[in-house]
Amino acid sequence: MLFYIFALLAVLSGAYMVLTRNLLYAGFALLVTLLSVAGIYVLLFADFVAVTQLMIYVGGVLVLILFGIMLSSRVHDQSVLSESVNKVWGTVITFLILVGLSHTILHANLSALPWLQAADTNVLGAQKSTVQTIGIKLMTDFVIPFELASLLLLIALMGAAYIATDKQNV
Repeated sequence: MLFYIFALLAVLSGAYMVLTRNLLYAGFALLVTLLSVAGIYVLLFADFVAVTQLMIYVGGVLVLILFGIMLSSRVHDQSVLSESVNKVWGTVITFLILVGLSHTILHANLSALPWLQAADTNVLGAQKSTVQTIGIKLMTDFVIPFELASLLLLIALMGAAYIATDKQNV
């Protein structure tokens, strides 16, 4: 039940983030989305990924974006609002990409990968470390959240770079 609450919160705040024209509200909706995704990671017993989500995305990237939005939200006493774009084509393309990626992931046989079978041997010997286990889990069981988190970081960096640019000289 808690998983569905976090998932619904992530989807609703993500949709609000995309559909709102106010950049500050979109930043705070991103905060709710990232926190709910971290909650989902905790429910999936992915403690390492949840802590990484909180420290890097919520603690670093989001704070940087929010400060950038707050410091540059007024240009000549006018609010900065995102421009309206063709949302129909964006929705269609996003849906097609989602269907294609879902089909690829669901039909992939991850357990037959040769590098995964070779990773069963303990390379550290008698030393106890969870890095190898976390690495294998990140590249197999939690590859989707890991890739989505990296995509989110890329989008955040692109947004921060766009906000920091001088829009009059572009």
